[in-house]
Amino acid sequence: MTSPYQALIDQLITDTLKGKIQSKPQVYRRLQQGIDPGHGELFERALAASLAQVEGALTAQDELKQAKAQRQQRALKMIEAEWQRLQSENQAMAVLTRVAAAVVQGAVADRLPTLLTALDPNQPHSLDRYQVSQLAKTLGQAAEPIPQTGPSLGDLALGLEQGLATWQGLETEVVGWLFAAGRSTLGFGDARTAGPWAFWAKQTTLASLRGLFEDLALNQGVTTAGVGTPLTVADWLAWVVVLQRLQRALVAWFDQQPYDPKAGKRLSIATFLSFAVVWSQIANRLGQLGQPTLAQVSFQVLLQGLRQFANQPYFPLYGGLFTALSGEPLRTLLDYLDQPLQQVPNTATKGRILTLLGYSQRAMGNYPQAEAFHRQALAIARDARDSGCEIASLNHLSRTAVAQQDYAAALDYSQRALILARQQGDTLGQANALANVGVSQVTQGQAQILDPSQYEGILSYLDQGLTLAAQVGDRPSQALCANSLGIAQLKLGQPEAAIVALTTGLQVAQAIGDRFLVASNVAHLAAAYQATGDLSQAIFYGSLGMYLFDQIGSADWRQPAALLSILCGQLGLGAFQNHLETHRPQFLATIGVDGYDYLLPLLTRYHESLG
Repeated sequence: MTSPYQALIDQLITDTLKGKIQSKPQVYRRLQQGIDPGHGELFERALAASLAQVEGALTAQDELKQAKAQRQQRALKMIEAEWQRLQSENQAMAVLTRVAAAVVQGAVADRLPTLLTALDPNQPHSLDRYQVSQLAKTLGQAAEPIPQTGPSLGDLALGLEQGLATWQGLETEVVGWLFAAGRSTLGFGDARTAGPWAFWAKQTTLASLRGLFEDLALNQGVTTAGVGTPLTVADWLAWVVVLQRLQRALVAWFDQQPYDPKAGKRLSIATFLSFAVVWSQIANRLGQLGQPTLAQVSFQVLLQGLRQFANQPYFPLYGGLFTALSGEPLRTLLDYLDQPLQQVPNTATKGRILTLLGYSQRAMGNYPQAEAFHRQALAIARDARDSGCEIASLNHLSRTAVAQQDYAAALDYSQRALILARQQGDTLGQANALANVGVSQVTQGQAQILDPSQYEGILSYLDQGLTLAAQVGDRPSQALCANSLGIAQLKLGQPEAAIVALTTGLQVAQAIGDRFLVASNVAHLAAAYQATGDLSQAIFYGSLGMYLFDQIGSADWRQPAALLSILCGQLGLGAFQNHLETHRPQFLATIGVDGYDYLLPLLTRYHESLG
C-alpha cells in the first residue's frame, strides 16, 4: 500500500509533467498543506525512495523511458528544494516562537539578555531581519497589564522597529565612506572626515544614533557630547540592531574584496576591534549616567563581537598594533577591553583576546603586563586545548623575555614552542618559533664570543622561519621573521644583508598594517645604513623610526633617537638639518608636515631626558 507521502510525491510529479504545476510556490503550498507537523522524517524517506527509483530509470535503454525519467528527476529536485525551504522556514518560526515566549513570559530583568542572545551572530539560528520584524510585532501586541520596573514589551518592540527602519536607510551605504571623498585607503585625512562615522551620521534618521556617530567622528570616542543624557531602552536596542548589522556587513565586504591582496584581512580586523572599542565606551558612558543595566548588556554585545572575532581564521595570533577604522592607533585597547574580559570565563575566546592584548602591550614597552597576559593566555589555551593559541603564547613569552633581557627563558620558551608546533603540524607556530630561537640565541650571544659556525646555525633558524612563512603565505609571520633576520644580521655585523631583510620586512609590515613592525624595521634600517657609512639614509630612517615609535606610544623611540644624537654630534647641527631637508619630500609623503616639524623637537626631548 502506498504511503500518504509517497502518494503526495507521485501526484506532484504527475501534475508537474502534465503542466498543472508551473512554479515553485505551487509546490511549496502543496507541501505545506500535505505534510503534518512532526512527519518530516516520513516524507523524507518517501522522497529518497522516489529519487533512487528515478535515478535507476535514467540508465534505461529505451530513449522514451529515459527522457521521462529525466523530467521526473527535475520535478523531484524541485520538490526537494521546496521541502528544504519549508523546513528552514518552519525552523525559523519555531525559533521565533521560543524567543517571543521567553521574553514575554520570563522575568523582566532577563528580557534584554534573552533578546541579545537571540540576536547573537554566534548563534546557529540568530534572528534575521524578517524574524526581528515579526518579533517586534509580537512583543508590541503582547498584553502587559501590570506596569513593570524595567524594559517594557512596548520599549523592546519600538527599539527593534526603529533599528530595522534605521538600518534600511544605511544598508546601501555601508562602504560608501570608502569612496565618498575619492579615498581608497584608510587612516588619512582630517579627523572629522576620516573613517565611516561622519558618513554614516549623514545617512541615519535616528537622532540618538546620529549623535553617537558624530561624536565618534569628531572625538574618535564616545564622550558626553555623543551620549549626554540617559539613553532610552528603545534607542539603545535600536543601536544594537544597527551596529551589529553594520559590523557584519562591513566584515563581509572586506572579506570578499580583492582590493589589496597584500593587505590580508587587516580591515576586517580593524572592524572587529573598532566596534569592540565603541561598545566598551558606550558601556562606560552608560555606567557614568547611572544606567548599570544598559551598561551590563552593552558588555554582552561587546563580548558577542569578540567571540565572533576570535573564531575567524585570520584572527591575528601573531599580529601587532592595529588601527581603528578611522585610522588612529588602538594604543589604549587594554583600557577598553580589560573590564569586559574580566567577566568572561576562561574559554578559548578569552585566551585569544588576551594574546592580542599581550603583544599590543609588548609593542608599547609594557613588558610585565605583556608577560602577565601571555601567561594567562597560555594557561587558558592549555585548558581549552587550543594548541594554536598555546604555541602562540609560548612564542610571545619568548619575545617578551628577549625584551626583558632574560635570554635563557626566551630560548626555553621558543624551543618549547618549536617542539609543540612540529608535533601539531602548526606551520605558523613553527615559523615564529624558528625566528624566536634564532633571535634568542643572537641576543644571548652578544655577551659572548661565538665562532662562525655558531653564527651560521643561528641564521639558519631565521632563514628557515622566513622561508616557511613565505611558503604558507602567512604575511604577518613573514613580516616578523624578516624583521628578526634583519636584526640578527645587523647584530652579527652583516649590515648589507640586514638591509635586504629589513626592507622586505618593512614592505610586508606596511601591507598588513602592523605599525610596530613598520617602526622596528625602519629604526633598524637606520642602524644598518649607519654601519655601511650611508649617513644620509641613516638620518632619514632614524628620524622616521623615532617618530613612528613615539606615535604608537612605544618607549623604543629612544633607540633611534640615540643614534640620531650621535650622528648630529658627528656632523654638526647644520649638516644634520641639511640631511633632514634633503629628505623632506619623503617625510611629507610618509608622516606629513606636522610629523616633519615634530622631528627636531622630539630629538630635543631626548637630549633633555638625558639630564
